[in-house]
Amino acid sequence: MEAVKNALDFSDFPRLDLTVAGLVLAFLLVFPALPHSGFAMATMIQFLMFSLYGMGWNTIGGYAGQVDLGKAQYNGIGAYTTAVMMVRWDAPFWVSMPVGLLFSIMWSFIIGYPLFRLKGHYFAIATIATSLVLKDVFESWDFVGAARGLAIPIRANLPDFLYLQFRHDYYYYYILLALFLLGILYLNAFRHSRLGYQLRAIKDNEDVAKSLGIDAHWCKIKAYAVATAYVSVVGSFHACYNFNIEPEDVMSLDLSVLIAMMALLGGAGSLWGPIIGAAILVPLKSYLGDWLGAESGLTGLNLVIYGVIIMVIAGAQPRGVWGMVEAVRARRRGGHAAA
Repeated sequence: MEAVKNALDFSDFPRLDLTVAGLVLAFLLVFPALPHSGFAMATMIQFLMFSLYGMGWNTIGGYAGQVDLGKAQYNGIGAYTTAVMMVRWDAPFWVSMPVGLLFSIMWSFIIGYPLFRLKGHYFAIATIATSLVLKDVFESWDFVGAARGLAIPIRANLPDFLYLQFRHDYYYYYILLALFLLGILYLNAFRHSRLGYQLRAIKDNEDVAKSLGIDAHWCKIKAYAVATAYVSVVGSFHACYNFNIEPEDVMSLDLSVLIAMMALLGGAGSLWGPIIGAAILVPLKSYLGDWLGAESGLTGLNLVIYGVIIMVIAGAQPRGVWGMVEAVRARRRGGHAAA
C-alpha cells in the first residue's frame, strides 16, 4: 500500500507541472485518432520506447549518479529471449518477456557486484566493455542466429495479443503507452522510496552516506537491477514490433549512449527529465534524418545539428532542460522574495 501511495503522490510538483502533464497525457491518448502519417506513428512509438529507456537509466544514472553506458546489453537480452522463445518454442510474448526480464536482472546482479567496486569514468568504461563483450558473444552464437539475427514468423490470425502481432501500429502504440504510464508511476514510487532517498544521499556524498549506515554498494546494485528491468521489457517489445532483430540493432554502443543522452539532456535525477529528453531528441533524430538525408541529400548534417543542440543545452545547464526550468523558477522566487 505504501508503494501505491508513493506512486500516486505528485504533491511536490506545482499545479502548472501537473496541468502540462495532464495535457500531454490527453494528447498521447488521442494521438492515433488524429490525422497522422505512418512515419509520425513510428516516431511516437520510438518516443515512448526511449522515454522508458530513459526512465530506467535515470534510476541508476540520475538518482545514483552512476554513468552507465552499457544499457543496450539488457535491451538485447530482453529482445533475444523473446525472439528465441517465439522461434524455437512458440512461446507467447507475455511468457517470454518475464523470462527475458529474469535473465536480464540475473545478469545485472552477476556483473553489478564487481562493476560497482569501480567509480567515476572507470565504471562507465567497464559498462561499455561488458556490453560490447556480450554483443560479440551474440554475434558468434549460432543458437541465437549469430550476426544475421533472428526473424520472428508472422502468425496467420491477426491481431494476436498473446504474441503481440498486429497489422496496425496503433495496437503497439497503446500497449507501449500503458507500459509508459506504469513506468512513470513506478519511477515516482521509486523516488519516494527508501532506496530512492538512499541513492540521492550516496550521489551527494558517498562517504557521509556510508557513515549513516547506508550500504552504498548494495543500493547501487539494486538500482542497477531496476534500470535493467525497464530496458529489458522494452527490448522484448522491440523484438515483436520489428519482427527481426540482430546484435547491431539491439545491442550497439550507439543505443547505450543514446539512452543515456535522453535522460541527461532532459534532466537526470528528475521524474520528467527522460520524457523531455526523448520528446526533443527522437523527433529531431527521425525528422532531421529524413529531411536532410532523403530529401536534401545532406546526409550527416542532421548529426551535426543534433550534436550542437545537445552541447548548447549541456553548456547552458548541466542538469539539462529540467534544470533550466528549475533555475528560472528559483530566480522568480528570489525576485518575489526581494520585492
